[in-house]
Amino acid sequence: MKLHEYQAKQLFASAGIPIPRGIVATTPEQARAAFETLRRQCQPAGAQFSCNIKAQIHAGGRGKAGGILVAQSAEDAASHATRLLGKRLVTQQTGPEGLPVGAVLLDERIDVAREVYVAITVDRFRATLVCLASQQGGVEIEQVAAATPSAIVREPMDLPDGPTPDALSRLAQSLGLAGEHAMACRQIIQAMWKLAVSCDAALIEVNPLVTTNSRQLVALDAKVVLDDNALFRHEELSALRDVNQEHPLERQATEIGISYVGLSGTIGCLVNGAGLAMATNDIIKLAGGEPANFLDVGGGANVEQVTKAFGILLADHRVRVILVNIFGGIMRCDWIAQGLLKATQQLDVKVPIVVRLQGTNVEEGRRLLADAKRLNLVSVDELGEAARKVVELANVK
Repeated sequence: MKLHEYQAKQLFASAGIPIPRGIVATTPEQARAAFETLRRQCQPAGAQFSCNIKAQIHAGGRGKAGGILVAQSAEDAASHATRLLGKRLVTQQTGPEGLPVGAVLLDERIDVAREVYVAITVDRFRATLVCLASQQGGVEIEQVAAATPSAIVREPMDLPDGPTPDALSRLAQSLGLAGEHAMACRQIIQAMWKLAVSCDAALIEVNPLVTTNSRQLVALDAKVVLDDNALFRHEELSALRDVNQEHPLERQATEIGISYVGLSGTIGCLVNGAGLAMATNDIIKLAGGEPANFLDVGGGANVEQVTKAFGILLADHRVRVILVNIFGGIMRCDWIAQGLLKATQQLDVKVPIVVRLQGTNVEEGRRLLADAKRLNLVSVDELGEAARKVVELANVK
């Protein structure tokens, strides 16, 4: 589950990580009042005050998309908030539909001397946390990782004990920080680790972490992604979920207890098991096609969930063909067949369906589908054959 920047910064502040002073607003009037409050808090005597007005969405690239503006007055703040609130902001990470802006964050502008990047995330190969650090902060870190992977330092972190003093010193040194900056960096990374563990976070990211002209170290931006599977332990964090930032189909899937991620292709996939779903997407790509989604109904889905899963697939108007790939262990093949039949009775199914069933009650499942003569259905035994068939059908004009 992603958090908004202002929510992430609230967590940072509670963990002792320095952040700019800021106030969130959901109306232009609140933005006007927030500007005046920040001016009183931050403005040195006789100095001109200005602050950032930052659209709060679950995506990066806001600055380049016009989602971060500068207000020189309370009137500016209200005007910029009017411009952003209630609109859909399109960035390089949102797709063409963009995401709705329901809040803006007003935060003080910081005199930046230097920017670096620091994050703590999960190292899935070593089954532990890892700290990522780079002197190239404030830019798209994905591009840095692709173009110059050596520019990113990786430091494993022990889950029970956290980073060692030597590890913290190596990280500060890799960022080119010394003296009081190095000490502040070690404290910030230690606090980030504690936050990651206490919140069951999948990602704690500061981009950029800046040194200021007054020789402070400040988290200028904040990104926190929580592990959905651990939210049951964090009722207060779960309450921070903003469903308006989620794709409607993904939200529907969450509500019925299945895993769905929308992609950009034309081949809808319904699979049981995350590993099998990823393999299915891969083999479609190898066959020359493009998956429209990742959809895992899990091992224990019932007929009703399967029916609703088909409804989610069919709601994506880009889908030209559906591949059903089921290995029946806990999930029975006849349940999948019943769900498919129920879906076609309730929904207007106009696309062909390729079905590969193997495992528990496979013969009964195949019999149920074979008896449904009105379905535009192709049954295959092997996954490679299924992939080739859906790609062929997806390319039919």
